[in-house]
Amino acid sequence: MILTRPTFPVAGPHYRVTVRDPANHLFQIRLELQAPQAQQQFALPAWIPGSYLVREFAKHLQGLRAEQGGTPVAALQLDKHRWQVACSGGMPLVMEYEVYASDPSVRSALLDHSRAFFNGTSLFLRALGHEHLEHTVELRKPGSCPEWLAATALSAASADSDGFGTYRASSYDQLVDCPVEMGPFWQGHFEAAQIAHRMVVSGAAPTFDGTRLLADSKKICETVVRFWHAKEAPPLSDYLFLLNVVDDGYGGLEHRNSTALIAARRDLPRVAGALPWKPGDGYTTLLGLISHEYFHTWNVKRLRPSEFERYNYATENYTELLWFFEGFTSYYDDLLLVRAGLLDVRGYLKLLGKTLNQVLQTPGRLVQTVAQASFDAWVKFYRQDDNTPNATVSYYTKGALVALCLDLTLRSEGSGSLDQVMRQLWGQHGDGPVRESDVLAALQVVGGRSYADELRRWVHSTQELPVAELLALHGVALHADTPQRAQQLGLRVATGEGIRVKSVLRGGFAEQAGMSAGDEWLGIESDSGAWRLKSLDDLDLYLAPDQTQTTALVARDQRLLRLPLTVKGEQIALPDTVQLRLIDEAQALRWLLDGAHEPAMPSASL
Repeated sequence: MILTRPTFPVAGPHYRVTVRDPANHLFQIRLELQAPQAQQQFALPAWIPGSYLVREFAKHLQGLRAEQGGTPVAALQLDKHRWQVACSGGMPLVMEYEVYASDPSVRSALLDHSRAFFNGTSLFLRALGHEHLEHTVELRKPGSCPEWLAATALSAASADSDGFGTYRASSYDQLVDCPVEMGPFWQGHFEAAQIAHRMVVSGAAPTFDGTRLLADSKKICETVVRFWHAKEAPPLSDYLFLLNVVDDGYGGLEHRNSTALIAARRDLPRVAGALPWKPGDGYTTLLGLISHEYFHTWNVKRLRPSEFERYNYATENYTELLWFFEGFTSYYDDLLLVRAGLLDVRGYLKLLGKTLNQVLQTPGRLVQTVAQASFDAWVKFYRQDDNTPNATVSYYTKGALVALCLDLTLRSEGSGSLDQVMRQLWGQHGDGPVRESDVLAALQVVGGRSYADELRRWVHSTQELPVAELLALHGVALHADTPQRAQQLGLRVATGEGIRVKSVLRGGFAEQAGMSAGDEWLGIESDSGAWRLKSLDDLDLYLAPDQTQTTALVARDQRLLRLPLTVKGEQIALPDTVQLRLIDEAQALRWLLDGAHEPAMPSASL
């Protein structure tokens, strides 16, 4: 196929994105390079920053062809994600290819009749040696979708009122750090801390209350900016939220001045109907997600691991600091909802208790340090299996508890707070790389002593964290609570009709009985006979109150097994479920609010 001669007069790469065929989920990409090198090489990223897994985006690229001076030139594939074009140096080069897009997550690309979404790491070949030049991209409106709009955080060069047209990026890094949404979406605007914010929502139901979402998001953004910047101006002038709502989903991916989010449709706020809408746990979860990704604007997109100073898009980029960049962000996401007046003390302690239980109920916390979990994210966190709870710990949840322990330690010693540590890091490093030694230095500046021993015990060992002791010093007590039946037995099961074993936890009764992941637990045999089980709650129906032993009837690979199972006893390695209770509200609020305004929602004692 002979392609037309390039006409776009730019020094750096220029891309044109066309919705080729929504039914076949194909984007068509045209890449024009004015001054290629001889034998110019191109590569597509293997991963996307913020999501630490090699995803091999090149597997979706097809039909690559090239032309120079009106003549086709050969494109030789060198490996799984690199190509070399047999072109001459200095003469304009044109390439065209298609990308298959059917991933509904925030990490890749999607195209169908209802919407289009993509990250540049999925669509844009990187012209090696030209990454530092200005890049431009033209978004073409599909003729079959006249109602579609386009939204991106890239700077517009010549875009129309619907958002279609040409955009600029200062480099390849910036180009692929600005996702694009196209479709008949809802959009709204607000200003927070003199920063223009735009909210784009795709897939919302007719009952969606956009006014409420904008108002609450504004409170979050103002609180986050106030956290980082007491006096100086923030480092951004505009910000874009891209929220896709689906029947069931949750997640987000941070970018430098935007974020891509996915949430369940039922969790969005609703306009008043026959019955007034009241915010529930789902809406709080959505607000926490917004808070988390917005906080990342500073913590990981500007302050960032030294290993991420220059991204290597071809392979894994290892760091031991995800406990800080993801864990500390996870600590602050819900805490800042309290300071924004969107979450009361009761609600916050409920969420903190959930985080604590997630860590306590993971035997892998005694096997892997949270620093190791950060380093292993590429092969463990994003590739979970039935043994994951026994072998690893989440750098999100345990990292959040490390942040909690440091914050409460600083406060109990009367030397400052973790808030001051974060601002000290920002003042010292700002838009630059951070090492663990820098975190220790900031802790010493604020706390007046070395915290190397705390990081050795809490980050680089598998010792238990002193959460109970530190919370007690700040008006919150831990109490053992009755664990759910699955936790009592040492199981994680799939929900739905019947009992399907997902994981068998180390040290539990299920492991002692010989259960395995994938088993279907059909029923039990006891003194009263044999009983079919539909859920674990049925055990309380069919077992006598004082019964400690039974026989589990299990199907495994079409074989029926009878496994002797202990259902009650003292010898079990798994800890009890804990609950957080407020014992001194005034003391707790001094920590939670840290000088912020009183929350708009009334707090309630637990």
